[in-house]
Amino acid sequence: KKDENQDRGNWDNKADYLLSCIGYAVGLGNVWRFPYLAFENGGGAFLIPYIIMLVFAGLPIFFMEVALGQFSSLGPTAVWKFNPIFKGVGICMVVLSAFVGIYYNVIIAYTVFYFFSSLTSNLPWESCNNWWNNQTTCSLIPRHHVTNVTALLGSNATSFGCPTFFAQRGTSASEEYWNNYALRLADDIYPSSNGQVNSHLALSLMVAWIVVFYSLIKGIKSSGKVVYFTALFPYVVLLILLIRGATLEGAYDGVQYYIGSQSNLEKLKDAEVWKAAATQIFFSLSAAWGGLIALSSYNKFKNNCFYDAVLVTSVNCATSLFAGFAIFTVVGHMAHRLGRPVDEVVKSGFGLAFVAYPEAIAQLPVSPIWAILFFLMLFTLGLDSQFTILETVSTAITDAFPRQFRSRRWHLMLLLSVVSFLLGLVCVTNTGLYWVNLIDHYAAGWGLLFVAVMELFGVSYIYGGNRFIEDIEMMIGKKSWWFWLYWRACWFFISPLLLTAILVWSLVTFNTNTIGGYKYPEFATVIGWLIIATAIIFIPIFGIVALVKNKFSIYKASEPEPDWGPYLKEHRGVRYANMDEP
Repeated sequence: KKDENQDRGNWDNKADYLLSCIGYAVGLGNVWRFPYLAFENGGGAFLIPYIIMLVFAGLPIFFMEVALGQFSSLGPTAVWKFNPIFKGVGICMVVLSAFVGIYYNVIIAYTVFYFFSSLTSNLPWESCNNWWNNQTTCSLIPRHHVTNVTALLGSNATSFGCPTFFAQRGTSASEEYWNNYALRLADDIYPSSNGQVNSHLALSLMVAWIVVFYSLIKGIKSSGKVVYFTALFPYVVLLILLIRGATLEGAYDGVQYYIGSQSNLEKLKDAEVWKAAATQIFFSLSAAWGGLIALSSYNKFKNNCFYDAVLVTSVNCATSLFAGFAIFTVVGHMAHRLGRPVDEVVKSGFGLAFVAYPEAIAQLPVSPIWAILFFLMLFTLGLDSQFTILETVSTAITDAFPRQFRSRRWHLMLLLSVVSFLLGLVCVTNTGLYWVNLIDHYAAGWGLLFVAVMELFGVSYIYGGNRFIEDIEMMIGKKSWWFWLYWRACWFFISPLLLTAILVWSLVTFNTNTIGGYKYPEFATVIGWLIIATAIIFIPIFGIVALVKNKFSIYKASEPEPDWGPYLKEHRGVRYANMDEP
């Protein structure tokens, strides 16, 4: 079976593409961030702003990006032939994706390390009798008997400076394993704070990059097959964890705290709740990274990208909700055994994935089995997103230098993997977690919202929303005026206004980054802003270049390039009949 596009290639079948998109959109944030956000922002009431933001911000941008990629068969940089003055927006997407790819695989390396650490008869964080434990502060939850801490200490339970799990003697065994053994975390970000490379994490990072490289060695032809496992396996594990969690004592309490009786409609009056919902939708769908454009650029021209956008965004949001039940049933059981409210147990991000949930798993019978399943699930969740991040960068380079790299794809993948691994070594030092958090805070922060607003403006107002709709109808067929009413409203007004409001609010409320109470020094903040500047600087640079080429005529600099349009001649139709060959 030959590809429709012989130059670039196509997905072997629709399932390869859909699973790749689902795997890209459904990532670690669905498991460790959404449940906590829902819990923090009104429980079940949080679903109202969440769905509203999905309908009016997430879905419109998702559809726009997959349509752009499919129509042109070009990646996130070359696709801006439709609007040369904004080409820097595409470069910015790729640079931000490259930054994210460096630290995101480090997080995957954490899951690799924990997976191999779980291949024992007893989990290493079940005990306080290890060299990394502080014998005066380490605490364990007895397997067969748990003291009610609140009853024991009364109102003083939280005044001892104890962590969220426990108020007995200090820190939990899983917390000490994470900080003292896995990370060997230094006190601050300064290299002088024993910033040497941790060999066990460096080895785990190498394993992660080897898996990514071999999965992408043939581009979408190989990754499209790997995703059948990596995209579907997490659902199997989540279902198993949900069934097991539902049978545990205290599971119902966890669910109640998640979306049940703690649902608080009053929270909807808080602007922070709406910001949290919009931010989660936006980042969860992986919009504005360039990955969606890259993936859809390998579609066949007549593919129904509208159906794809609705399906993938719906699956992504349903997965977030589903994951919350799997997480909170087990966390509820842990809170029950501790004799403490759920809100004193649950955490977000790294704290949930590598401290709180492992601690809860340690209380289950045959705990290593559950730990193996959980970390293998996190590993596969992360891999799908990492595949597309690297595919985004490689597609942009291949489109820019087709003669050099199109027939040598594996050479490019090897180069990107080796360079990214070497750059990622700073993130597996004793100060590594500070760097991971710093890059995440800035590279995946408000800069991405700025890119999304620019993208909407460039397509809707400069290229022309109506012209863009005509392009889409060349692929999926003519639609009624009523069908496009919603999309026009979103692309022209609602989505730009929503994202601009969130962007402004994010900047107004911007605070210096912190992690675990540690406030970053000034030099780290400067590095963070330089990360954003490194990406955004391409927007004015390419804008100026386009103006110079067109003798400072904004009109000419904004006109599509002569070869803009469908990649293959048979798809160009009357509107693009005279365009040059790609």
